[in-house]
Amino acid sequence: MKIEEQKELISGFKHLELLANQVVEGFISGMHKSPFHGFSAEFAEHKTYNAGESTKHIDWKLFAKTDRLFTKRFEEETNLRCHLIIDNSSSMHYPKLEDNQAFYESKIGFSVLASAVLMNLLKKQRDAVGLSVYSDNYEYYAPEKGSDRHHRMLLNKLEDLLATPKQAKPTDTITFLHQIAEKMQRRSMIIIFTDMFQNDNQEALFNALQHLKHNKHKVVLFHVIDEKRELSFDFDNTPRKFIDVESGEIINLFAENVKEEYENTIKKYFKSISLTCAQNKIKYVPVNIGANFEKILTTYLAEKQIFG
Repeated sequence: MKIEEQKELISGFKHLELLANQVVEGFISGMHKSPFHGFSAEFAEHKTYNAGESTKHIDWKLFAKTDRLFTKRFEEETNLRCHLIIDNSSSMHYPKLEDNQAFYESKIGFSVLASAVLMNLLKKQRDAVGLSVYSDNYEYYAPEKGSDRHHRMLLNKLEDLLATPKQAKPTDTITFLHQIAEKMQRRSMIIIFTDMFQNDNQEALFNALQHLKHNKHKVVLFHVIDEKRELSFDFDNTPRKFIDVESGEIINLFAENVKEEYENTIKKYFKSISLTCAQNKIKYVPVNIGANFEKILTTYLAEKQIFG
């Protein structure tokens, strides 16, 4: 059953784990390998082969040159470590959903469900998952673990994010990305969900993203936006009152009077984010929360499986 066919059946976040399981099962059916497989094994050095050891990692090319058996030793011969980061500022709880909409049609809802899906995939592989949540403060931190109890604790926290919408909570992405980067001592995959609406200067924001790349971390940025309103500024030309959900600031205007300038400014900013990610080898995943959830996430997972 497709997600779009389940809106009436699964409209509340209490079914988060069930819905995440269904997305995962739909993705892995027919797949022959994990989209995360092999991430943590990088060749480090050779060591002498000892009788009785597995022959799996013998370097046969080196044997042909030296007539001696060596095996390749790999760094991080453990399962994948993944840390999820969710921006929980007030702007992430936009748009306000109608009664007939599913929870994952808001920015925070998409982020929560996508996180639950990724957690489910990683759990199947016995991988370790951690979680950080921030807004104007560092709200929550859990290190990477792989136990069932830890998985349930993280799911409960994700559900809490939907149950308690933020009121006038600004974003301090820069400060907390630096703090999270300092906590990540072992090589990990770091996945961020944010709308990138940050009042500080762009250079400082991009430096924070670069900081996450230290220690050879792999970083994925899910840039979640409401494309219709936040990118295209699609409002009719009647007098409107616009309220900054993070600061509470109010401005009255005709949308048409600022539409062109707004669109040019925001597109330039989003392009700079994409370019910065490309320059720093950060996987950039733009997400329009009005689009099909399964298609967005399955496309990302399929690309990851193919390209690593």
